[in-house]
Amino acid sequence: MKGRPLRYTPRRDAGLHAYERVLEHAGFAPVAGVDEAGRGACAGPLVVGAVILPSGRRGRIAGLTDSKLLTPARREELYAEIVERAVDWSAIVVPCHDIDRIGVHRCNVTGMRRALAALDRRPAYVLSDGFPVPGIGVPGLAMIKGDQVAACVAAASIVAKVTRDRIMVELHERYPAYGFDVHKGYVTRDHSLALDEHGPCPEHRFSFVNVGRALRKNGEVALGGEAGDELLGEVSGDGRTEGARA
Repeated sequence: MKGRPLRYTPRRDAGLHAYERVLEHAGFAPVAGVDEAGRGACAGPLVVGAVILPSGRRGRIAGLTDSKLLTPARREELYAEIVERAVDWSAIVVPCHDIDRIGVHRCNVTGMRRALAALDRRPAYVLSDGFPVPGIGVPGLAMIKGDQVAACVAAASIVAKVTRDRIMVELHERYPAYGFDVHKGYVTRDHSLALDEHGPCPEHRFSFVNVGRALRKNGEVALGGEAGDELLGEVSGDGRTEGARA
């Protein structure tokens, strides 16, 4: 350790595990990665994953990358390998009504803190995708496209994405009119058409502009049922956030 600078960063060609190796050599082990899925969706929960991968060969999982760049089948394969090999992992589900109540960004940060707190093994350093996570009690680094440059963040991305996709497939059984099993709650043409026709269901995020617009047009909230035609009374409130396209 003597004489080794602690401020250097890996070369761009050093590979997906380079950040973990640098931090471990600097005395920061274990390293946890944390990432979310569903931030831009207008329906369904936000899911946050946290993963600590083992050092050495056991932590080298071939094919790790941003979960959005993988096919669903490949994500499932990697998910199984991650949870089998990981030193520790967790997945936190933040329901849509919490997002409406306090906002998606606060839910994201809180979810990341909760996912890290749920780990049985306390990390010495945290790598997060996109923005910093304050209040975790250990040093951390927010990384642009972290799920494409750090293995533990990519693993967390896959855990979050697979967990959320499974939830959305289950929600499709309750609300078949919307096609949650296909678009997973993101804004697509078919999802927008379903919102216009049926209005939102309880799993939609009413603080999102497009959902609020559909609610004002329809005036009611569709509950479960094969046709999605049972209704709940009007929900008040104007939209504030635009859903992202899948």
